[in-house]
Amino acid sequence: MNTNEIMEQFEKYVIANYGRLPKAIVKGEGNYCFDAEGNKILDMFPGWAVSGIGHCHPKVVNAVQKQAAELLHVDNTFYIPAQGKLAEMLSKRAFGGKCFFCNSGAEANEAAMKLARKHTAKEKYKFITAEKSFHGRTFATVTATAQPKYQDGFLPMLPGFDYVPFNDVDALEKAFNDEVAAVMLEPIQGEGGINVATVEYLQAARELCDKHGALLILDEVQTGLGRTGKWFGYQHFDVGPDIITLAKALGGGVAIGAMMATSEVAASLVPGTHASTFGGNPLACSAGIAVIEAIEEEGLLENAINMGSYAVEKLNALKEKHSIIDHIRGKGLMIGIQLNDQGADIVDKCLKKNLRINCTQGNVLRFMPGMTVTKEQIDDAVNILDSVLGGSDNNG
Repeated sequence: MNTNEIMEQFEKYVIANYGRLPKAIVKGEGNYCFDAEGNKILDMFPGWAVSGIGHCHPKVVNAVQKQAAELLHVDNTFYIPAQGKLAEMLSKRAFGGKCFFCNSGAEANEAAMKLARKHTAKEKYKFITAEKSFHGRTFATVTATAQPKYQDGFLPMLPGFDYVPFNDVDALEKAFNDEVAAVMLEPIQGEGGINVATVEYLQAARELCDKHGALLILDEVQTGLGRTGKWFGYQHFDVGPDIITLAKALGGGVAIGAMMATSEVAASLVPGTHASTFGGNPLACSAGIAVIEAIEEEGLLENAINMGSYAVEKLNALKEKHSIIDHIRGKGLMIGIQLNDQGADIVDKCLKKNLRINCTQGNVLRFMPGMTVTKEQIDDAVNILDSVLGGSDNNG
């Protein structure tokens, strides 16, 4: 089928709840994907940041193929070897916590909020989250997501959520009372525009949680698994969370989510309090193991730091040429290009030149390539963006 035929099929049979790009992707390889007509697209936002080590990494493909031939699924009333191994690997690279596995970031955040309610005192039911956050699309996680555009049409939201400006310590302190069960924050807001938390802000959140008997939940759905140059985003900030949540890059393209909690907090999630039918299945966990092994074997944490610095250098040079760019921000390969104008048209024009990037918040271009990205690929991406911005400058 060609792209037009695939689009017609979607029109008839698939609910139109996504704004789709006019490309039908049939293959992925490293930092490239290919459409139905065979066009090669340089992917600087692979799978919405899911393919953190590139598309179809050979180690992940081999692990999935091997596991698929042995055991695809067994229920969680049995011990699943791959699940235990993945939990150990994550724990040893984080704070020594225990893991619960599910299928997505939203599910991981749901589990985190339930655990916070279960672990803290009975009168504690409130959650504090930050403006411009994004935590998921379920009722609880979209309530936690302090952006009205995602809540429109679904009011009333769930009770017990208070929103504060990101990086505002005074507002965070004023929002606290004895009914707060947890604060949930992203170390770097992804959908919110690549907004990096300050050390003071996260440390204040930790201190306030300790003072009021609340838990600190850090949403690492985008920042987890090496993209920032460390295994987890919180490790940049000298702060210890009670709970972190993971998804996206964890499975290398296979659906998986995880919640990790300190042993003390995790003890409150006893049988009957929470579950996931598909969570922690052998296939997804085998993929997660392969992702961690690939990151270590190929030195991808270091590459994320080095290529992130190189990309920022190149993008800052682009800023000097094009007034539409205000500034560049981020950590590692989680980079935001703040524009002085809207960016959707730029994304569309880049795609026509076979470059995939993303725009969020209307005026922030997200540049988040796989951790396997090379200088040559960054150069190619920046050159395409340069040509598109040059045309925009001429039109503006």
